[in-house]
Amino acid sequence: MLPLVYEEKNDVENWLMSEKLDGVRGYWDGRKLLSKNSIPFHPHPDFIKNFPPFHVEGEIWGGRETFEKTSGIVRKKEAHGGWLDLQFAIFDAPEVPGGIEKRLPAAKKWFQLNPSSYAFVIELHPVKDVQHLQAELQRIENLGGEGIILRKPGSPYVKGRSSDILKVKSYSDTEAVVIASIAGTGRNKDRMGSLLVELPDTKIRFKIGIGFSDEERENPPPPGSVITFKYYGLYQSGIPKFPSFLRIRR
Repeated sequence: MLPLVYEEKNDVENWLMSEKLDGVRGYWDGRKLLSKNSIPFHPHPDFIKNFPPFHVEGEIWGGRETFEKTSGIVRKKEAHGGWLDLQFAIFDAPEVPGGIEKRLPAAKKWFQLNPSSYAFVIELHPVKDVQHLQAELQRIENLGGEGIILRKPGSPYVKGRSSDILKVKSYSDTEAVVIASIAGTGRNKDRMGSLLVELPDTKIRFKIGIGFSDEERENPPPPGSVITFKYYGLYQSGIPKFPSFLRIRR
């Protein structure tokens, strides 16, 4: 399958790329480590010992294919030694003026002067052309990585989604049997919100809640029908990551 970026933007030459790390988003405000929703984490004191007095943002990361382990560690409400198996992979320094090429070196300089075993600044590399991007994506995925993040040169810091940042991942697709239609809420009140489906081979069940048109939500696939969906790898439990409906198998 083609990476998502080709569906959105073909001109990626000179954009800055780095591996997309499958971790838990973290925000260091100069004193505390917070979630993306500003909920405090409870890291081990050694984990944050040499963190800077200014804001940095990144992924709390335990290595490739360790998301579930990482998530379990950071969810605990007290400091514990599990944090020392993780690192803070920094991808931005929001308060530093200038584009991304100026913001990240400020964080890198801090850690050169104040080394930490639990933090590093993500390296950015310019994309030569689409073939270069495709080769790097394949290399990372072969190592068990999730994909690539592309950043537009000179891009300012934006909290949340930005058109200056693109995710590049390859996806797989497969089929599942519909078990039940689950009523929606909010915008999808009084119609289907998600489908409970089952993988035929493993009998693993999970929900798919995105990828549907309004018409498909009004008239969802009936129980027993077979659908095709796309996904981005598997959790250790065998449940597909970020499943999205594609079509009913006729």
